Amino acid sequence: MNTKDQEQHLALAGVCQSATLVQAIARKGEAQASAVEASLSSILVTSPENTQQVFGSLQNLQTGFTTLVSQLDSDNKLKDAELTRYIASILSLERKLSRSRKALDELGMRVSHVQRQLAHVDFENTQIITNLASIYTDIVSPLAPKIQISGNPQNLSNEINQKRIRALLLAGVRAAVLWRQLGGKRRQILFNRKALVESAKSALRAM
Repeated sequence: MNTKDQEQHLALAGVCQSATLVQAIARKGEAQASAVEASLSSILVTSPENTQQVFGSLQNLQTGFTTLVSQLDSDNKLKDAELTRYIASILSLERKLSRSRKALDELGMRVSHVQRQLAHVDFENTQIITNLASIYTDIVSPLAPKIQISGNPQNLSNEINQKRIRALLLAGVRAAVLWRQLGGKRRQILFNRKALVESAKSALRAM
């Protein structure tokens, strides 16, 4: 398997990770903090030297690779239809974004603003999450029908959880942009499942 394939799989794992974290927050009101930070941080890495740099260490994508295996491995008979819907919706949303020059330009400007903010506040500051969530709400979400998130109503009505979910959906779209830039196509998910699963398992073994 060549490096380009591996980089594609890294980006797709990023999409899967965002979807899984969204589901966790919606259902349980919480998600693994390190995975959330890695996914959200990836939004602000706009000039990486390589794909892994977007997410930091390989370990940061453990959740994403685990999800990739569980959703695509033919040996797993208990695939999560809700996760599949989230992943498909994120990929579809990215395709709509890629066709809108105006939205892409606005997205770039808003992300640059958040990058500048980081010179004055820590990444954990609630204002950063708020701003990332608003980028999703204002620019990305209107491009397609809203992604319907299922879960515990109490968790979903919590304002902080709503912002975290929107920010993570933005992170998923960012990973989907990267996946497409690396030559990723939907048909690869359908017809190259075995290669994707083996690559993901290899990444998990390397952690």
